Amino acid sequence: MCAKSVFITATGTDIGKTYVSGLLVKKMRELNYNCGYYKPALSGAIKQGDGSLLPGDCDFVCGLSKLDIKPSDCVSYCFEEAVSPHLAANRIGVEISVDKIVDDFANICQNFDYMVVEGAGGITCPFCITDKKVVLLPEIIKNLGLDIVIVADGGLGTINSVILTVEYAKSHNLNIKGIILNNYKKDDFMHIDNCAQVERLTGIPVIAKVAAGDRDLIIEEKDLIEIFS
Repeated sequence: MCAKSVFITATGTDIGKTYVSGLLVKKMRELNYNCGYYKPALSGAIKQGDGSLLPGDCDFVCGLSKLDIKPSDCVSYCFEEAVSPHLAANRIGVEISVDKIVDDFANICQNFDYMVVEGAGGITCPFCITDKKVVLLPEIIKNLGLDIVIVADGGLGTINSVILTVEYAKSHNLNIKGIILNNYKKDDFMHIDNCAQVERLTGIPVIAKVAAGDRDLIIEEKDLIEIFS
């Protein structure tokens, strides 16, 4: 795997991983870095008229970043039901394979110099739960050999959720390159304090703050490149 890559996770579901991933890929490509995108598993895909599934997250990222690749080529496992990957897979008789994810990632990396990899759900998201095997998100990240960036909401409750996510990640020996706050309100006293306190209490820098509706990621180029392993 020659592409320099980073894994985007979050403090929970619907925090903004896809949105932030899209902004990251867009920024990299605007700076003339050959950056691609990959998502190991996606739930809640859109069923098309021909019966095929459109991975909406991948479609969004490709569209926002003008990434010339089929959305379906950006994901290993695509499920229609909007539930945890392990449950979506189980309901259609599929078992998610870490080896397939690693192989697919290696293949897509051949086309890019940099890769943004987006997880599912939060840091503990289950990919496989059977009587014989349990695979949670950290195992996927470690098998891909990547550092992580944590996406968190800028508002109420984020101090608690960020600390829990950081401590869990550290307990699984994941290297955290930074935190990105989404839905951030720069003039809101609570958001300002949240930013300061998550840095103080975790020792992890907030590398970017994204307001609702932003179409550009405000971050220095050197700081952006630094997050890629």
